[in-house]
Amino acid sequence: MVAAVGLLDRPLTSYYLVLGCSVMLLALGLTMVLSASSVKQLQATGSAYTLFQKQAMWMAIGLPGMWLASRLPVRTFRALAYPLLLLSIVSLAMVLVPGLGRSAGGATRWVDLGPVQVQPSEIAKLALVLWGADLLARKDRLGQLTEWRPLLVPLMPGAGVLVLLVMLGSDLGTTLVLLTIFLALLWVVGAPGRLFVGMAGLVCLLVAILIVVEPYRMQRITGFLDSSGNQLTTNYQGTQGLFAVASGGLFGTGLGEGRAKWDYLPHAETDFIFAIVGEELGLVGTLVVLGLFGLLAYAGLRIARRVHDPFARLAAAGATAWLVVQAVVNIGAVIRVLPITGIPLPLVSYGGSALIPTLFVLGMLLAFAKREPGARQALSARGPGPVVRALSWLGLARR
Repeated sequence: MVAAVGLLDRPLTSYYLVLGCSVMLLALGLTMVLSASSVKQLQATGSAYTLFQKQAMWMAIGLPGMWLASRLPVRTFRALAYPLLLLSIVSLAMVLVPGLGRSAGGATRWVDLGPVQVQPSEIAKLALVLWGADLLARKDRLGQLTEWRPLLVPLMPGAGVLVLLVMLGSDLGTTLVLLTIFLALLWVVGAPGRLFVGMAGLVCLLVAILIVVEPYRMQRITGFLDSSGNQLTTNYQGTQGLFAVASGGLFGTGLGEGRAKWDYLPHAETDFIFAIVGEELGLVGTLVVLGLFGLLAYAGLRIARRVHDPFARLAAAGATAWLVVQAVVNIGAVIRVLPITGIPLPLVSYGGSALIPTLFVLGMLLAFAKREPGARQALSARGPGPVVRALSWLGLARR
C-alpha cells in the first residue's frame, strides 16, 4: 500500500497514466471495432476489415498529432483558441446548409466533404476548452473574476453560440458535453456557489426543453423509464445492448465470438461498442475499461491541481470533464442507467472525427503533465526517449 502511494507521488505519475491509459484504450478500441463491424462490413463491402482499416488510418493520423501536441508550449494552445472557435462556428453553420449537412439517427452532425464526412461538433469541444480556458485565464490575471458579469461575459454567449448551432442539428449528446465543459470551467475558476448553482439549473432547464420539443427524444425518455415496454421499437437498441452485456458473464464469450453484431444490435461499432466489450470480454473486460477511464480522470484532475499556469489548469479540467462525462454517458446508456443520447465512447468507438481531436487533447494533457513540479527534471534524468534513440541509431539525431 505504501509503495502504491509512493508511485502516485512521483512527478511523472500523471504523464505515464495519461499515456498508458490512452494507448491501452486505443488498442482495445481498434480490436473491438474490428470485432463489432466485421459481420456487417463483410455483408456490405465483401471485406470484414473495412472499418478496421479506416480506424487504423485515423489512428495513424491522430497519433502523430498527439505526439506533436505533447511537445507544444502552453502559448501555442492559447494561440489556437480563437482560430479553432471561428472554425467551429463556421463548420457548424455549414452542417445546417442543405446539401452539405448529413443526418443520421435523428441528428444532423456531419459535413459532406466528398470522400470524407467531418463532424464539426468534435472540433467545437476542443475549441470551447481552449477558448474558455484562455478567456478566463486572461480575466484572472487582470483580476476581473470577482463579479458575475465579467465572469460570464463573453464566456456564456460564446458557449451559447456553439450550443445553439449544435442544438439546431438536434445533437443532444454533444450539447450535454459542451454544457459540461462550460460548467467545469466555471467550477475550476472558482465561480461563486450561487452563480454555479444557477448556471447548473439553467443547463438542466435547457436540456429538459430540448427533450420535450423533439418527439423522438421523449420516446427515448419514456422508453428508458418503462424499460419493459416497446421491446421491438423504442427500446430495441437498449434491450439488445443490455442482453449483449449480460450474456458475457464473467469472462465473456471470447473475442470475435459475440452474437449481438450479427444484425441484432444497431450501431455496435459506435454508440454501443461497450456492449460488445461486455459480451466478448465479459465483466472483466468492462471493469478494465472503467478502470482505465477512472485512471484517466484521476490523471487529468491531478494535472489540473498541480500545474501552476492558470490556462493549463483550466484547460486540463475542461478536457478531463469532456472525456470522462462522455464516457460515463455512453456507458450509462449501454447498461440502461441513463437514456440513450448517441455519443461515442472516447478512444474506443469507431470514428475519425471524434478520435483525432481526442488524441490531440490527450497530447495537450501530456504537455501539461510535463509542467508539473519536478516533471522536467525527471524527464531529463530519464535520458532520450525511444524516438531520439531510434534516430541516433540511424545517425539522424541532433548532436
